[in-house]
Amino acid sequence: MTSRISGLAALIAMSASLAVAPVSLASAETVAFDGGWKSVNFRSIPKTKYGFGGGTLSIEASKSSSVIYKPVPEASRDATNASWNWSVQSSVPPTNLAKKGGDDRNIALYFVFTDQKTARRAGKNPNIKSLLTKRSSRMLIYVHGGQHGAGSYVPSPYFSGRGTTIVKRGAGTGSFSENVDLAADYRRAFGTEPEVLVGLAVSSDSDDTGSNSRSSLSSISLN
Repeated sequence: MTSRISGLAALIAMSASLAVAPVSLASAETVAFDGGWKSVNFRSIPKTKYGFGGGTLSIEASKSSSVIYKPVPEASRDATNASWNWSVQSSVPPTNLAKKGGDDRNIALYFVFTDQKTARRAGKNPNIKSLLTKRSSRMLIYVHGGQHGAGSYVPSPYFSGRGTTIVKRGAGTGSFSENVDLAADYRRAFGTEPEVLVGLAVSSDSDDTGSNSRSSLSSISLN
């Protein structure tokens, strides 16, 4: 009898342990490619085509450039890590990502941060387009493209020290899964601790080189 009781107690303890284990996994937030994304287009430049499909975004750039953006849910604004998958079927040529007007890339994934005060004022549905222009905002820009080596940190030529491009994959084709430490990358890029993650943006451009790119982005997760 004693052995049965001991065995039952062990089973109960194991079940309790298993019951609480998923809690840490539930903190990861998957970002959907749905109607919540808005676009920024540029005068006299054709628009890059984005196809929204729930968990996957298809991208087709043909001598074009445009940006799409979406607020991050409040529950994920303290995220310090991110992961995603991306695939490139046809690539733009290698370019200098530090050169304004000559920095075509297959995919750029932006993580937009701002200070606590600005984030509170912006509320639940911040205007990411507006926040991109504020002096208090900072951007980590993970890129598939360019002529730089993987792991390079390149100051963005567009944001006056507020944006840093991090090259994950150079120009070329292929499918890859990425996992990044947002907090560590932010500290290296800007020398301070990250504040509030308020938005995401995606761009793909091929207008400078007059080329074409076909790619996709999927399974963005924040935790």
